[in-house]
Amino acid sequence: MNGQVLSQYPAQLSWKEEMSVSHASKMTKEALLEKAKKPATDALKLHPFYKGKIQTALRCPVRDFNDFAIWYTPGVAAVCKAIEANPELAYEYTSKWNTVIVVSDGTRVLGLGDIGPKGGMPVMEGKALLYKYLGGVDAVPILLDTKDADKIIETVLMLQPAFGGVNLEDISQPKCFRILDTLREKAEIPVWHDDQQGTASVTLAGLINAVKVVGKDFKDIRIVFFGAGAANIACARLIFAYGANPANCTMLDSKGILGKHRKDLYEIRDTYVAKWHMCRTTNQEELEGGLDTAMKGADVLIALSTPGPDIVNPEWVRSMAKNPIVFVCANPIPEMWPWVAQEAGAAVVATGRSDFPNQINNSLGFPGIFRGTLDVRAKTITDEMVIAASEELANLAEKKGLSPEHIIPSMDEWEVFPREAAAVAMKAIEQKLAGLNTTYQEEYERAAEIIKASRDMTHMMMQKGLIPEAED
Repeated sequence: MNGQVLSQYPAQLSWKEEMSVSHASKMTKEALLEKAKKPATDALKLHPFYKGKIQTALRCPVRDFNDFAIWYTPGVAAVCKAIEANPELAYEYTSKWNTVIVVSDGTRVLGLGDIGPKGGMPVMEGKALLYKYLGGVDAVPILLDTKDADKIIETVLMLQPAFGGVNLEDISQPKCFRILDTLREKAEIPVWHDDQQGTASVTLAGLINAVKVVGKDFKDIRIVFFGAGAANIACARLIFAYGANPANCTMLDSKGILGKHRKDLYEIRDTYVAKWHMCRTTNQEELEGGLDTAMKGADVLIALSTPGPDIVNPEWVRSMAKNPIVFVCANPIPEMWPWVAQEAGAAVVATGRSDFPNQINNSLGFPGIFRGTLDVRAKTITDEMVIAASEELANLAEKKGLSPEHIIPSMDEWEVFPREAAAVAMKAIEQKLAGLNTTYQEEYERAAEIIKASRDMTHMMMQKGLIPEAED
């Protein structure tokens, strides 16, 4: 490793000696593999026990049955008339201010592909759980029994009066790009595609710090984007917007390196607009071939492709530039196990999993980003707002101390989310997209209070047995 740069960070134990988030001493590869399998085993036991992960809880008190006259008829009619006269009051008088819908057609769920709307429901419920616990945001899963992009757009536009924002999720490309772009243009509430913007935000945050750890210049790094789906295309866009040079970078789909030589993509360029754009703006060396060719001499690999673990060959990591950065983020299994990447010479390794260091996961982004967006009633979520969240994530990790195994905060660092909320809110105000004005400190305190209340409610329900404890 680069002695001038990496020596400033505290010595780290190897993957063989220390791998788990809890820093268990010395684990064998067999133990690591067993540990990696455990979440799936537990999920199959606990999902039927709890019969879902979310439920409706009241926000207002019910002191006695006379309160129904306030919360429902006849009292509620006065509230309806007030909102009719001034629709903005819906944010003050109803739950619209704090509620988003998580919309999916189940065509691109995790690394599982098209498993349908019912198959995708556990993921959307999980998303709603994370919104509530990490961001204090109420979220409702909406699984649509259609693959038609126009019908999805129409449905979301019809639903928007009842909600404060839209989280698109697990929708296949290329239609996901058109759905997002159309809804951002037509909707009166913010629309976000977490597989694009969320993944990109957290990936950028991790990359900012990984580059610092290895002592390279962000604008000069050569990046290989392995996978040309919605997530990696969005990662590339945001990383380029932050300062990386697209001409120095390459992207690969299932048929190889993208470039002007790809006649197959030229013929469908009007459908795969985003992918053809990458053909024209990346790969100035005009490389052709597969991942082995692309990785030679590269500084960074960002893989969001096929679940592994043997998709990326260790020899290809050895062919990269000195102190390579390897992000292998396929779910549920990364393209290569992180200890294999380190043994092959990777200086910094990240995955999408919480049971390994350096988790590059959307969950670090969307709860705080939407918290800030909702709190100032922003009309949309811009790239600049997303970058503000990335920088806040990176700064927080740096304040805690960077190392090859700590380039990004973890989800249990609760202050991540109100800080992101405040950064996003400030950028929305700066861009004149916010309906409400506030300061960084005011938004930080507001977001922290809302998030704390959400967590406290969950813990109280657990303590009282309203959320029962499952047997081992």
